[in-house]
Order: sequence, then C-alpha cells, then structure tokens
Amino acid sequence: MATEMVRLANEQPGFLGVESARNEIGITVSYWKTLEEIKNWKQHTQHLVAQKYGRDKWYESYKVRICKIERDYQF
Repeated sequence: MATEMVRLANEQPGFLGVESARNEIGITVSYWKTLEEIKNWKQHTQHLVAQKYGRDKWYESYKVRICKIERDYQF
C-alpha cells in the first residue's frame, strides 16, 4: 500500500516528494507546496481507503503533523 500511495501522490498537484524510514518505528514524511494540496491529498478517495486500513489493521496508533519548513540543509 505504501508503494501505491507514493505512486498516487506523485500524480497529485503540489506533491514535492516523500521520505520514509523503517526500523524500531516507522516514519513517512510527505512534502507539499500548499496546505490546500495537503487537504486535497487527505481527502483523496484511494488515500482515504489506505487511512482506514491503517486505523483498522496496521497501526495501534499514529500521529500526523503538518509543518512548514523554513530552512533545510545538511552536511
């Protein structure tokens, strides 16, 4: 499902990319141009199905954060 969601997100307006890591915990961060495009993704029909599976089958709990990145750099 994760692979399909990334493929589908790539087709959505405003999608900038995704980063994911899986070890003791799993984390996925998706990047979007605007809050409106985040809202549209949250309400996308196939994404709603994935959210339901997540709540019903895969996760005991999860957290969503919507953040604005002011700066990004690395060494």
